[in-house]
Amino acid sequence: MHDRRHRRPAEPARLTKILCILAGLAAGLAGAGEAELGALVSRGEGEGAGQHQLPARAIDTRDLPRTRLSVADGGNATLPLYRIGPDSYFLYGNIATIDDDNRGFNGNAGFIVTGAGVVVIDALGTPLLGKRLIATIRAITDEPIRYLILTHNHPDHAYGASAFHELEGIHIVGHEGMADYLASPTLEQSVAYRRELLQEDMEGFEAVAPDLLVPEERFAHLRIELGGKTIEVYNAGRHHSHGDLVVHQVEDGILWVSDLAFNQRLTYIGDGSSQQTLEAQEWLWERFPDARLMVPGHGSAQTPPFPMLQETHDYIRTMRERIGQQLEAGRSLMEVVEETRMPGWEEVPLYEENQRANTSFIYRELEFELF
Repeated sequence: MHDRRHRRPAEPARLTKILCILAGLAAGLAGAGEAELGALVSRGEGEGAGQHQLPARAIDTRDLPRTRLSVADGGNATLPLYRIGPDSYFLYGNIATIDDDNRGFNGNAGFIVTGAGVVVIDALGTPLLGKRLIATIRAITDEPIRYLILTHNHPDHAYGASAFHELEGIHIVGHEGMADYLASPTLEQSVAYRRELLQEDMEGFEAVAPDLLVPEERFAHLRIELGGKTIEVYNAGRHHSHGDLVVHQVEDGILWVSDLAFNQRLTYIGDGSSQQTLEAQEWLWERFPDARLMVPGHGSAQTPPFPMLQETHDYIRTMRERIGQQLEAGRSLMEVVEETRMPGWEEVPLYEENQRANTSFIYRELEFELF
């Protein structure tokens, strides 16, 4: 496994600096150095904007954002924004469950300005946040929004799609499994839960079905060519939800991996397949050895060797091994949930919220696989 990880050869510091400068020039940065990438370009707007705690950079940082949003800010107030590529922008979500301060802004999103239109990756967690995402895009460019790619159906990534649905000329890209989700009781329960917590933010919500589907075959892709940019949208299987996507910006070497890897928090395994997750992570290492940047669905972006990918993989593999041993020993679900701990992970954000749920899911998954 370890020999598949991307490793950048060591170079003298001076040569590295020269190469970064040349790469920046080639990418059209008008003389700007690579060090500018990842920088905060806007604190956003709203009555709580002055109280945001925002990292200066969103690449390879341990610092976490904490935003103070308000319904009173309205849909035209922009959100904090980072620049992670020549034409690529990143909204760095809070590492937290839903609360009155983050208003459901607890997942990442981003967009690419191509010169012929904008490609958006994920829509955030409520219709109001979707509107604020559109306002944030409009503060950068007046190019039409041509595509919204929904990496999966979970609320924190997809419920803002209601705000995009009525935009003229837009295509919603998704996995075929989203249709299963939209017809499931899970949707009703999830919407009811968010409406209870964020009633005003959820006004205008509607379930949005994609009109462009990735190919059904696992790891096949849909290609978008727009304004000289090539964007490949891969079917990563059903590892985390009813259907998951990975987005590759070919020319820029940026991978948007959504919840295939988690950074700065514990993963959540309540849908999909932990085995498919391991397989998709291994596919990612093999398929994109030259990726320059990896953007997760939660946490900051990372440069090679992408430790978050290895860490998420190791956590899931170890959990499957430990729970499988206990299952074969005849231990009950209750016993395993109460006793399974992951030393070294206890201080990671959302450990207490997710560890028991992850244990329960993997136990039932392995029980089905074994018996």
